Amino acid sequence: MVASIVRTLQLNPTTLSPISRPLLFFSIPLQLRAVRRASVSMSYNRQLAAAKKAAALAACLCQKVQKALLQSDVQSKYDKTPVTVADYGSQAVVSYILEKELPSMSFSLVAEEDSEDLRKEEAQGMLKRITELVNETLASDGMADMMPLSEEDVLVAIDSGKSEGGPHGQHWVLDPIDGTKGFLRGDQYAIALALLDEGKVVLGVLACPNLPLAAVASHNQLISKDDVGCLFYAHVGTGTYMQSLDGSKSTKVHVSATENPEEASFFESFEAAHSMHDLSGLIAKKLGVKAPPVRIDSQAKYGALSRGDGAIYLRFPHKGYREKIWDHAAGYIVVAEAGGVATDAAGNPLDFSRGRYLDMDTGIIVTNQKLMPALLKAVQESLKEKASSL
Repeated sequence: MVASIVRTLQLNPTTLSPISRPLLFFSIPLQLRAVRRASVSMSYNRQLAAAKKAAALAACLCQKVQKALLQSDVQSKYDKTPVTVADYGSQAVVSYILEKELPSMSFSLVAEEDSEDLRKEEAQGMLKRITELVNETLASDGMADMMPLSEEDVLVAIDSGKSEGGPHGQHWVLDPIDGTKGFLRGDQYAIALALLDEGKVVLGVLACPNLPLAAVASHNQLISKDDVGCLFYAHVGTGTYMQSLDGSKSTKVHVSATENPEEASFFESFEAAHSMHDLSGLIAKKLGVKAPPVRIDSQAKYGALSRGDGAIYLRFPHKGYREKIWDHAAGYIVVAEAGGVATDAAGNPLDFSRGRYLDMDTGIIVTNQKLMPALLKAVQESLKEKASSL
């Protein structure tokens, strides 16, 4: 699509500067962008409705677990990261709902969890608990005619997420709980679900049970428990919308229109192990950002950014870490359809077509279109300074 428009506009992308290239798509006249979008804007309505239902029900399961979290509900995976009954239960619910709501469509799911550890003898208590949670959640939506799922049914649903994705066909992409450490602390987490079609993200849903309905000003702000729980959703060509998890009327949202870097607050990961805070600080200093960073877990940051709570999101994983597509796919389209731009640290568009990993240059930067050139320049200068100091 972009290549054809480039030809239409008689532009040579190889002659564009690194800063200009990632902005090419977003600078194309709206009428040209609308050509492809008009042809697909109505074609994903069924998938979007199913995705919203699946993410909302998974959020209900997660909320129930978080309110009464038991030590037995938490395990450590092979890489020492925590996994809870809610991670597994959320994945099973989403997988089950998508297949039930879209029976005539081929089903491929790229997701974080699998059942290997749950099939071990010592995990039988955990598996029983997960099965109970899944059945209770599905029954709460009036799906008792399909109940109850057996433990094996739940394991099969979890293992539906073993797809490798890729550039062809349609693939769902799921992080059943993005931000498990935040979930365990009682802080932010998200159920992040997206759909790839021929390698492109075409819709995304972020269920953020603990994210305030009002703007996030700081991590420590006091929020009434009655005023939290957001569902963001985006469908290519139609914009990004937010509603409360209880199903209130949707509101169209848009990224911040801030042009002055000094007025641009930014988000970054709560956990220092997830992103290099020192590098983010150096970038913020170069831009002249005066506000302290807002550090929250999960793709809830993408949701908050899409409605203009902040203007910049920076993520710079430590060396050796490979980003997974489920950590960014849903957030990516939620921000993009809200008018934002997401690239890697070199200014390249994010490519979700290469399988389960999002291989890219150094990190991810997200902002509005007007701030991106200055942000990209500050990022590249900061990376050079950091490299020369080693």
